[in-house]
Amino acid sequence: MASIAKPLARPHAEEHEDPREHLMHDPLPRGQMNAMVMEAMHTTSPAFWAVTGVLTLIVLFALGYEWYILIMQGQGMAGVTRPDYWGVFLVNTVFWIGISHAGTFISAILRVLKVESRRPFTRAAELMTTFGLVQAGLSVFMHLGRVWLTYWMFPIPNERRIWPDFHSPLMWDLMAITTYLLCSTMYLILPLIPDLAMARDRTQGGWLKVFYKTLAIGFRGTEGEWKNLTTAMNIFAFAIIPVMFSVHTIVSWDFAMASRPGWSSTVFGPYFVIGALHSGMAAVAIVLFLLRSTMKHYKYFIRPEHFNTMGMLMLMVSMAWAYFYFNDYLVPWYGGDVWDKLVQEYTEKGPVAYLWYIMLFCNIVVPWSLLWNKKWRQTPWLLAIAGLLINVGMYLERYIIIPVGVTINRMPFTWRQYEPRIEVPMTIGTFALFLLLYMLASRLIPLIPVWEVQEGQEAHMLRKFGRTEVSTLSDLE
Repeated sequence: MASIAKPLARPHAEEHEDPREHLMHDPLPRGQMNAMVMEAMHTTSPAFWAVTGVLTLIVLFALGYEWYILIMQGQGMAGVTRPDYWGVFLVNTVFWIGISHAGTFISAILRVLKVESRRPFTRAAELMTTFGLVQAGLSVFMHLGRVWLTYWMFPIPNERRIWPDFHSPLMWDLMAITTYLLCSTMYLILPLIPDLAMARDRTQGGWLKVFYKTLAIGFRGTEGEWKNLTTAMNIFAFAIIPVMFSVHTIVSWDFAMASRPGWSSTVFGPYFVIGALHSGMAAVAIVLFLLRSTMKHYKYFIRPEHFNTMGMLMLMVSMAWAYFYFNDYLVPWYGGDVWDKLVQEYTEKGPVAYLWYIMLFCNIVVPWSLLWNKKWRQTPWLLAIAGLLINVGMYLERYIIIPVGVTINRMPFTWRQYEPRIEVPMTIGTFALFLLLYMLASRLIPLIPVWEVQEGQEAHMLRKFGRTEVSTLSDLE
């Protein structure tokens, strides 16, 4: 394997940024780049298999044994009881749907806007969408309790003419998650086809050859195939954007359309969408750091410039989240009824008030204090820490809205502080399953969209004007 070429030394390099430090201006031969991605997929270490084994055991215990106990003994094993009938399981549902929004935003919206720095990490974000929605769907079933009754949530003809109750938020979530999962999976597969064909041609035989050959659906890279693929990707990119916004808006309606204090808010729709992007992009920063640190050759593909892009997006979204949060906070604080004010007072001064302050610190103070500096944004481990803290804050935000929020209602004799029980290990199981799916995917499919990187490098050129080299971009479409 040839070593990765380093930028050439130029005069005044200490005064001006070398454009060759950017991925688009540091091309390698196409065969070498393909070989680097394939080698990263097939290079495993004892640590990889050790972590995989630990995650598998956690998933079997949490989502196998613990869930079996919950099904056999009923929801009484959980902490849900009057008035907290919505607990951690729905917190997990909202959180994982939020994580899944980053893939669509980064891939579809940035593709539509032709943001070039998106190219090497779109697939990593798209996988987050699919795997995050899997966890969201499982969390809905955990909340349902009697999982076998899911049969009655599907609108199928039956002799008793029993149809689903579309007034139930569970039906809204089922339709939203199912639609988003199908659309995001198809959108993931489309740009994956050329790289699967590359992996097919570089695999000698065995079940992997059959796997790649099946998923590549006979792609050979002809002009007609590229034209059809590009057209399909553009159609899906525009179509999936409104689906992304509608999904978390529907999730917000689970709360906004209820007549509970603290929930009846008209701003919940955009507030939930911005919160989803806030947690999702922070999760992408963590994934990029892990991929760059653990996958061979990925330091060539994922560079400080990409962390800088993610850092700027995280900073802008954190400002938008703060605006919507305090917009939702100030109106009931100033002119809300007594019950809304009691919810706010309980959140700020009650026994779990420390969660509220931690949430504000993680969601506002951390990004605003770290992400304004370009040097800090380009530091992978620092951006990963910021992303981790933001996700802690966003999980606490959902926890405060749901189980803490339903504690205070219009019947004070029912007030009771929520205490999760079996939900804790099952929640850990969803995180373990998400990581496990990601680790397995990293050995089966190229996590770097090689053809997109190569396309971008062909479109970018350096033109010299005097002593200055200027980057130019050609339109390949």
